[in-house]
Amino acid sequence: MRVLIVTNMWPSPERPELGSFVRDQVEALRSLEDPELELECFAFAPGAYAAAARELRGSYSGQRFDVVHAHFGLTAWPSLVVRAQIHGLTLHGTDLRHRRSRTITRAALPFIDLIGAASPELARDVPGYPKRAVEILPCGVATDRFRPLDRRAARESLALERDGRYLLFPADPARLGKRYDRAQAVAARCNAQLLTLGAIDPQQVPLWINAANAVIAPSDHEGFGLAVLEAMACNVPVCATPTGVHEAAMRGIDAASCLPFDESAWSEVLGASLDQPDPRIESRPRAEEFSAVRMAERLLATWRSRLDSPLDSAAARNDGKHMSTPWD
Repeated sequence: MRVLIVTNMWPSPERPELGSFVRDQVEALRSLEDPELELECFAFAPGAYAAAARELRGSYSGQRFDVVHAHFGLTAWPSLVVRAQIHGLTLHGTDLRHRRSRTITRAALPFIDLIGAASPELARDVPGYPKRAVEILPCGVATDRFRPLDRRAARESLALERDGRYLLFPADPARLGKRYDRAQAVAARCNAQLLTLGAIDPQQVPLWINAANAVIAPSDHEGFGLAVLEAMACNVPVCATPTGVHEAAMRGIDAASCLPFDESAWSEVLGASLDQPDPRIESRPRAEEFSAVRMAERLLATWRSRLDSPLDSAAARNDGKHMSTPWD
């Protein structure tokens, strides 16, 4: 099976955080060491769609893949210049929820054989759903990188106070939908210092998670909910709104609270973790169900199902080749 991944989300020296989850999926696919899988990846800078199409056409002229799979809706257009039996696309959120991106993404969908979404919630935003078949194909959490680390050592390496009261807002505060304003209000009410992520090298993010007493994710919406799963993989308490896969991931885990945002209720929940010197929860086994490797296996099974039965989307979803997942 010859596969080409096309993406405009890929880490760079200027933006090390950009698309790290796509890179993790590519690495997870390669780690499977499937002898039938021949995988290539073409990454380009956001916005350079015309240039990407020209480069793809020049690089792969006369070649044919079994699967060309794009990440992010706008990337579908340049990916279509490469010949393939199956053209696939994973939608991540902004491509469906931003007005301009949604229009361009929607226009590409009739040319796509395999449409994937990062979560069941996001699938419902796909035009034509549920009549139009949509697979659930998140990238998953890199559980080899996100794991429990000694909290004191993590704080020392980040020059944080050993006994500080820290909440981590795991996003760039400039991203309005992540609701930094809500996190600020809760931190102030809890007398805690609010740490944030932005242009942080993904290799350093596990340190920030493990250094915090808890992670706070009060988003309006999520395409998937990777930050919550990263916290859970580190056994760090987390409080999040019910969006993306948060509810499925956090269900039944003590001190992993998934509830609509209410400043008072969230402050009470997070205050309990802030009052402990080293709060930890038993959440890693659940996070492993959403691991990058497990999701890579799911994607590979989906490709094989579509290649075997490209016109029968229901059979491709229900032929037993998919593993059980928390959202099924």
